[in-house]
This record gives sequence, structure tokens and C-alpha cells, in this order.
Amino acid sequence: MEIEVIKQNGESTTRKVKLSEEVFGIEPNDHVIWLDVKNHLANARQGTHKSKQRAEIKGSSRKIKKQKGTGGARAGNIKNPLFKGGGRVFGPAPRDYSFKLNKKEKDLARKSALSYKAKENSISVVEDFDFEVPKTKQYLAILKAMGVDSQKTLVILPKSSLNISKSSNNLQNSKVILADQINTYDVIHADKLVFLESSLEKINCK
Repeated sequence: MEIEVIKQNGESTTRKVKLSEEVFGIEPNDHVIWLDVKNHLANARQGTHKSKQRAEIKGSSRKIKKQKGTGGARAGNIKNPLFKGGGRVFGPAPRDYSFKLNKKEKDLARKSALSYKAKENSISVVEDFDFEVPKTKQYLAILKAMGVDSQKTLVILPKSSLNISKSSNNLQNSKVILADQINTYDVIHADKLVFLESSLEKINCK
């Protein structure tokens, strides 16, 4: 599969680059995509939620009223979960939500997500560029010239560029990552993938 390389102003460079069939042309596997997205979100969870159990509540442990003869339900101490301020039954406790996913499954999920984007014609390739200073207006002008400024975009760089990254920080619908960091969640979450020309070399050989 070949795709045209676009200039920063949106015009064609008359050049085309080839997308690897092994990365962008496989039969997508929906299940491993689901697993990898679940793994990504689980690993991002802090797991610091906590509520106090009955034994952790501060209060007297004496029986608050006699067992019989009151006409009401029997009750123990004031830390009873049924009372206001009492302990919580089976409440959340700190835990680690992360789980391991095999490398081959992660690779297959990433390639499946990229293949979906290729089938949907949601991939654009722009010639390499960089900024001398961070400039959101200049960054946004490139996206507008490509006609993707109103969509959720994932811009993939071949190498780290602090000026490009800072230029995109104020844009809610645009994210910049390195080719080495591309993952299933970011690919699926984006409406449009924008590859800098050199970044495809790293993706095609994965």
C-alpha cells in the first residue's frame, strides 16, 4: 500500500511512501486490541482508593442499647455499618490493577489497530519538519492545511522534538508521540494518524 507525502502547506510533494503489509495490511484481531487497551488503562490506574472498615473506625466498642425490650432491631457498637459514620462493608482497598500481556499479543494488537486505520484511509504522511521555537499557531496551521484540525489527531515523530511537543500541549484534540512509543490505545483513540515521513521507517520495520 502506498500513500502520498504532503508538504506542510497541504500541497503534494509528488512522492509516495510504502506502508508495510506486515504492519498496515494484516487481518485485524479485535480480541487482542481489546486486551491491549484494557491492559493500557489498567496499568494507568493508581489503585489508591480506600474506605475504612469497621475495625478502623474511631469510636466506642460498648453495646449502645440492650438486646431486648426496646421494640427496635438489636444493635452492637456505634461502628456498625448501618449507622451514619460506621464502617463500610466490603469497601475498596488499595490494589494493583496491572496485569501482564505477552509481547506477541501487544505487537499483534498494535498492528491490528494500524491496519484498521489504513483500511479507513485515516493515515496521512507529511514531510519532516521542526520548529525553532514552540509555536502552537504554526503547528495548528499545518494541521489545518492537511484538513485534520477538527479531528482527534495522533502525530508520530521519528525522534524527540521538544518544540513540536510543546506546540501541541494546548490543543485538546492533538497528541504527539515518538514512533518508538506508538501503542494500540493512542491509535484507536485518534481519528487521524499523521506520520512524519521519517517515522514510517521505524514503524515499517517493527
